Parts: sequence; C-alpha cells; structure tokens
Amino acid sequence: MKNSKLLSVLSVLVVVMMLLSACGTAAPAAPAEEAAKPLRVAVVMPSATTDMAFSQSMYSALVAVQKEMGGEAKMEIKYSENMFKVPDAAAALRDYASQGFDIVIGHGSQYGASIEEIAKDFPETVFAWGTDVNTFGLPNVYAYTAAAQEGGYVNGVMAAMVSQSKQIGVTGPVEVGDAKTYIDGFVQGVASVDPSITVNKTWTGSFSDVALMTEAAKTHIAAGADVLTGSSQSVVGSIGAAKENGAVMWFGTQSDQASLADKLVVASQVYDWSAMIKQIIANKAEGKLGGETFVLQLKNDGLKITFNAGYNLPAEVKAAAEAAIEGIKSGAITVEP
Repeated sequence: MKNSKLLSVLSVLVVVMMLLSACGTAAPAAPAEEAAKPLRVAVVMPSATTDMAFSQSMYSALVAVQKEMGGEAKMEIKYSENMFKVPDAAAALRDYASQGFDIVIGHGSQYGASIEEIAKDFPETVFAWGTDVNTFGLPNVYAYTAAAQEGGYVNGVMAAMVSQSKQIGVTGPVEVGDAKTYIDGFVQGVASVDPSITVNKTWTGSFSDVALMTEAAKTHIAAGADVLTGSSQSVVGSIGAAKENGAVMWFGTQSDQASLADKLVVASQVYDWSAMIKQIIANKAEGKLGGETFVLQLKNDGLKITFNAGYNLPAEVKAAAEAAIEGIKSGAITVEP
C-alpha cells in the first residue's frame, strides 16, 4: 500500500516537472522563410556569345537585365551557343524546359518549328523566339523581331555621304529575316542621298561561313567599293577584308562592331533586347506567359545607332544621320521592310 502511494506521488511529481519544463521552454521558432528562388532563364543561340553580332546582342541584354535585377541570386542565366544545327538546338531547348527553367529563348529564326512543338509540351513554361512575329497561337510563346530596316536606312545615308568611289558592297548571309530588311533599308538610305550610287549585293547562303563572307568582301573591294556593310556573325570576315585593305569603311548592325576595326567602322546599329526581356519577366509575374510580339524600333530605343568615336566622322554626316533617326521616329520618313 505504501509503495503504491509512493509511486502515485512520484508520478504526480514527474508530470508536474514536465509541465514546468514545458512552460519554461520557449516555443520553437518558425522555420526561416526560404529565400526566393532566382528566376531561371535559358537561351539557345546559333553562334557565340562573343560573335559581335546577333547572339551577342541577346546575351548582353540578358546580362544587363540580370545585373539590374540584383545579380545571379535573383536571375540565373544558362546558354547554349554555336547551335547551328537545328536538331541540336531543339534538344537543348527541350532539355532546359525539362529542367524547369522559367523562360526559354530560341534566339534564331531557324528555331521556330522547334519552339512550336516543344512549347505545347510545357504549357507552364514561357518560350520566346525570333526574329519573327509568329506566336503560333500559343499562350506561352512570345515572338520578337527587329525593324532592322530603320537603322539600315540611317547607315545608308551615312554610307552615301562618305563614299568617294560611289561603289558600295553588301555581304549578306541568307536573304531572309532581319538580314534582308537591314539591307533593304540600307539601299533606301543610300538612294535618298544619291540614287546614282551603285550598291552591289552578295548573299553567301550561310550565316556562319566566315571564309565565304571574306571572299565576297574582297570581290566588292576589287570592284572598287570603298564602303561595305552586311550582317550575321560571319561579317568578321568582311571586316577583316576591310582591315587588310586599310581604306574601306564598314557599317555594322546587330552589335557595336567598332572594336573589330576602330579606324574603319563608321557606325553600328545596335539591337537592345533588354526592355523586351524585362517586359516578358513582368508579364510572367502577372500570369501572362506569351501570346505577344515585340518589335525593336528606333522610337522605342530597341534600336540604337552607335557612332564610333575612333572614326573621324564629318559633322554634316553625323547631322544627316541624326536627322534621319528623328525623321524615322516621328514618322516623317517611312522605310519599307
């Protein structure tokens, strides 16, 4: 009996001690809120991020937006470069979507069919591609392009004014997309100053064959051209031919190409995709995943004309270029694509 009472007392004491212990112990702190995961953006490009042309224009814009957002902790960038072969590019695009990237960009007009197919399989992923205007009617696809004819016109105005031989050579890749519209605008700009100037065009049939572009440029120079222009990553060949000659001027597009020939590059039309990228990110935050087309223009600052500080551009030529820019922005000058 005594043992039974003792056990009861001990049991009560244990319970009391447990209660006192519980009362004296602070409630466990709520787990710290997980740090917000960074926005994940992937891009597949046909050439290198340092091509001084189309691919670099997109990569530079992504890096600028990443910096503005607060760095890698806020925005992760992954890329696949030199994806000349469409099947390889398609595999990379699908792989990024499978990994859960928030935004997947196919930066090349040749990737359209791949984007259309893959986007259907990942309806929660944002896809963007260009240069084109077709979203395929899909709610998670953005399309983008550049009104390259506008900067082409401005470059053409300057080219006509600085040419002494009245012979201008064009080295183009394939007569499609912004490569074609740039040259169309360039020819219109030349004609607006002096319709008697001859503009000879060569299309190599390749965006990546530097050797073909080099030979095309040399052919134009041999025929008397003292000004050259062209587009795609392979224009490094054309610029190299101009440097070898030493007296042929170059007008660039897509990226600022002054560093390739600081005494011969007169000006470059520069593509700035950053505002578009920021808008796509903002749209995603609001639940809009696609269904819109973006167009870079001079009036929305998606296109910019960069004058090379290393080239001694006559004041009247720069003034004519700036007047052309303002005319295009206001609508006083219409440039046909």
